[in-house]
Amino acid sequence: MIYIYYPELRLFNGDEITQKFVKGEVVEAHEVLRLKHSIATYRSRLCDISWFMRCLNEPIARQANQEDSCTGRFWEGRFKSQALLDEAAVLACMAYVDLNPIRAKMASTPEQSDHTSIQLRIRAALKGEQPNNLLPFIGNERQFQPKGITFALKDYLELVDDTGRIIRNDKRGSVSANSAKLLTRLNISQENWLKLTTEFGKLFHGPVGTLQELTSYCEHLEKRRRHFASCCQHLKAG
Repeated sequence: MIYIYYPELRLFNGDEITQKFVKGEVVEAHEVLRLKHSIATYRSRLCDISWFMRCLNEPIARQANQEDSCTGRFWEGRFKSQALLDEAAVLACMAYVDLNPIRAKMASTPEQSDHTSIQLRIRAALKGEQPNNLLPFIGNERQFQPKGITFALKDYLELVDDTGRIIRNDKRGSVSANSAKLLTRLNISQENWLKLTTEFGKLFHGPVGTLQELTSYCEHLEKRRRHFASCCQHLKAG
């Protein structure tokens, strides 16, 4: 018995044999080997992030080139996929991305930062809602906790706002007492936090997390060396 999963054929036409198979038509004996090869290829693509990014980027590039009446490359370079190994890494990366418009001087506050998740969270929070397409903040860890980010949304918004003010004013500054408590819980100094939220893309080129988490990650993947260990020094106090 041959099974095939259909998402690939919902986006692409497939070939003549896979189309016959999906429609329930008879596949000849001499075509079975080719059919199995196609199915194996489609299944591998379903867990291939490079293929996913290709499918996402190509139609956007075509549309942009059509609108601008030009040809050529639209994206600057390849995508970068990094493993975020712990809460500190997740929060630092989130804040770095949410503060992109402020660092680029395209916006002065998080709520004015278009096309960011933090803008969606703020608008939803003002209505007492949770964005459907974003993982919720669920507060501190607790027994039988639902799936989500183990911090309070209010604390995250305040931390990003404090950080944005420092970046926007180009001053050393300091975060509020409440934000400082969150950084203490993450075991990140204020100095390291500002470096993380302004240079995350430059600091990390591989997995991101504490040295302990990096060690566990490397052991899980049976890697003999902890590459990028020096980068992870930024995810600690002092």
